[in-house]
Amino acid sequence: MNGWRFAVSRRWFGYLALAVVFSIVCVGLSNWQVNRLKETTAANDLVDRNYASAPRAVKAVLPTLTSFRASQQWVQVRLTGRYLRDEQMLVRNRPLNGQPGFEVLNPLLLDDGTVFVVDRGYVPVGNKHDAPDSIPEPRSGTVSVVVHLQASEPVLAGRSGANGQLATIHLPELAKLVDRPTYTGAYGLMVSETPAAKTRPAAMPKPVLDEGLHISYAIQWVLFGVMAFLGLGYAIRQEYRMRNADDPEERERSDERARRKAERPRTDDEIEDEILESSRR
Repeated sequence: MNGWRFAVSRRWFGYLALAVVFSIVCVGLSNWQVNRLKETTAANDLVDRNYASAPRAVKAVLPTLTSFRASQQWVQVRLTGRYLRDEQMLVRNRPLNGQPGFEVLNPLLLDDGTVFVVDRGYVPVGNKHDAPDSIPEPRSGTVSVVVHLQASEPVLAGRSGANGQLATIHLPELAKLVDRPTYTGAYGLMVSETPAAKTRPAAMPKPVLDEGLHISYAIQWVLFGVMAFLGLGYAIRQEYRMRNADDPEERERSDERARRKAERPRTDDEIEDEILESSRR
């Protein structure tokens, strides 16, 4: 009888090392999914906490032009001023409900002489696909606008605007274009304005509060790590049976397994396989 001595070899230690490395990777990926779940939950909590907040004066929320904290995203603020109608800008590659389009930015000149960038909403691509067919005009004169605060977006490497359009809402760059004292910590998604324009771009929808499948993926990665060791144990067991096939005790166990297999009812798949095999003869 050869026994289990074969398992104490460089080859099987190598397989064990591979299983350990694979399991470590699986645990790391599982932890990554757990962290993604925490981030998603925190983002959802932020929307729940701030989205329906009572509008406050912009100076009370953002005391300086560069003020903004991540915890202030979706907070509502009220602004009073007039749109700089000649300095309207489009942000390209902004889909809504699966349809490509643009977001319309209008600098709002406040009563104190500073500028706050208002995202008035979405317009779809036009017939030429590089610009909308039409853009609803902003209201002239003094307006009172309520917005949801959003952080300035980063510059994306390799992406730039075309035809005077913007690739991202990077407020320091917009401030250079406006050439006035401009809020660069945050901009606002328009909720409402008074008096309202006759028409406006489509309002940006409230984020969908969905935690996704992160916890399911985390559990799956742990199971994959466990399966690596189960597979290793199965492979060792199969080689043990092959190496000890002539041993009387192992032969007896093999006969017992064959007997139990013969006694159990055949599955439909096994019957179909048997019929197909017979037809090929």
